[in-house]
Amino acid sequence: MTGGTVDAIGISEILAALPHRYPFLLVDRITQIRGDEFGIGIKNVTINEPHFQGHFPGNPVMPGVLVLEGMAQTAGTLCIRSMPGQIKPKLVYFLTIDKAKFRKPVVPGDVLEYHVTRIKRRRNMWWYRGEAKVGGEIVAEAELGAMIGEG
Repeated sequence: MTGGTVDAIGISEILAALPHRYPFLLVDRITQIRGDEFGIGIKNVTINEPHFQGHFPGNPVMPGVLVLEGMAQTAGTLCIRSMPGQIKPKLVYFLTIDKAKFRKPVVPGDVLEYHVTRIKRRRNMWWYRGEAKVGGEIVAEAELGAMIGEG
């Protein structure tokens, strides 16, 4: 798929695209997909996630770097699905994280939305603007770049 709009994909399609697995898979569903141009990843944040054991006991807060990783996984799924034949990559590398800002903590019970919009693409490299939202309010934002490799 390169330019059409898809309503949503679920966990099975995300697992087919990304090499990530539990406990490091940080997106449950992707909605409003428009090729590799735009999509919204959904993460249902639960107290059962292992990072809450130490971040922080008695006051669980999702680590900001994991919020950024969820944005990247959402964007990565869009990129991989847009490739001819939807070939699953052997390697996915972060290139850049720029202009990252954390505005509010993400806690168990939140439904985290990763809104990602493509800034540019060059061969096997993509750059996205991401906004993480809870209840429509921005909790984090960043510009992310990644490269997909064959191994």
